[in-house]
Amino acid sequence: MYYKRDLEDKIKAYIDKPEIIAVLGSRQVGKTTLLKKIYEESKDAVFLTFEDIELKLLFEEDIKSFAKLYVEPYKTIFIDEFQYAKEGGKKLKYIYDTSNEKKILISGSSAMNLSIEAIKYLAGRIFVFYLYSFSFSEFLSAADKPLYNIFIEEDKFSEQINNKIYKYLSGYLIYGGYPRILLAKDDEEKKEVLKNIVNIYLLRDIKDLISLADETQYYKLLKALALQIGNITVYNELAAVSGLDYYKTKKILAVFEKLFLVKFVTPYFSNKRIEISKNPKVFFMDLGIRNAILGDFKSIDDRIDKGALFENYIFRAFYEKDKSVKYYRSKSGAEIDFIIDDKLPVEVKSKLLKPSVSKSFHSFIQKYNPDKGIILNSNTEGSLLIDKCNVLFLKHYMAEKPELY
Repeated sequence: MYYKRDLEDKIKAYIDKPEIIAVLGSRQVGKTTLLKKIYEESKDAVFLTFEDIELKLLFEEDIKSFAKLYVEPYKTIFIDEFQYAKEGGKKLKYIYDTSNEKKILISGSSAMNLSIEAIKYLAGRIFVFYLYSFSFSEFLSAADKPLYNIFIEEDKFSEQINNKIYKYLSGYLIYGGYPRILLAKDDEEKKEVLKNIVNIYLLRDIKDLISLADETQYYKLLKALALQIGNITVYNELAAVSGLDYYKTKKILAVFEKLFLVKFVTPYFSNKRIEISKNPKVFFMDLGIRNAILGDFKSIDDRIDKGALFENYIFRAFYEKDKSVKYYRSKSGAEIDFIIDDKLPVEVKSKLLKPSVSKSFHSFIQKYNPDKGIILNSNTEGSLLIDKCNVLFLKHYMAEKPELY
């Protein structure tokens, strides 16, 4: 079953451009399904996969014959699982440079993204797009299309509609947005799906990319990260927990990020040179994977990490809208969850008794004079004018609709 992905329209906007299109992302997020959907709508096209060993070997060992068989007869060439090819970038450059008016689309898991060799050969010849697990908006569209239509078309919702949206959001915070989750018949199957993605795909990719005598070390590191989403990363503490040294810890964290597993968010400073030197916060790109690593699938109302889950969700909602996402922490200890596009302060709360802002939020307003601020929560809506800053109080899921603010 195909569920429409937001990335599909972005790719189609470049389908007539000469550049190669690369779709990168972690395993099981739907890259192959997305490419096949575009392939089925293409004329004079061929769909190849480098999981086919003989095809991959022909590409690696006899690129001219590969081009004659699979490039020259077609207008559009799709190559799935491109990361398996040795010297893939160099060979693909040859095809691009020797084939006139051909469109090439490739997909690759995170392993390809780690290959500097692949991208350097294709500089100026490639557009790279990233596919993640479903955003909440995509998830809602697939799970309940009529409700999604209301969500997209309306700006204000009745209590009944609000409760329906939050019911789906609560499930999304626990089980995440991998496509296979939508096909699961119950929560037990969802748990098994996530455990298998972690154990079969994720840990295997990590093992292939990281050489460690004791593989439990990177799993301990993963668990430590999962326990501190939304918190500032202290490398020495992570090293101590995992039993790795400081430099090995930082190297493995960089691999986790390139595997599309986590994202590190840097602090906001007016002095950019200072910003680079400060420790980042960590967030997971899919909360289902995060919860599977911890083995914790309790419902949202029974969790002590409820606030952290909402904050992680809000991070990804902004990140997927191509927003610059940072956090703020002053020397005096004032903290703001997010600074969006270097100008919009955003705080994430579970609930509020009334429209009000924290001392930290007020301090940021006084120091930086933003025109607008946002407090995302589950039960309070409205606005406050604070020192000429219009502070909006919105439901969490409104982060999916940045055009409203």
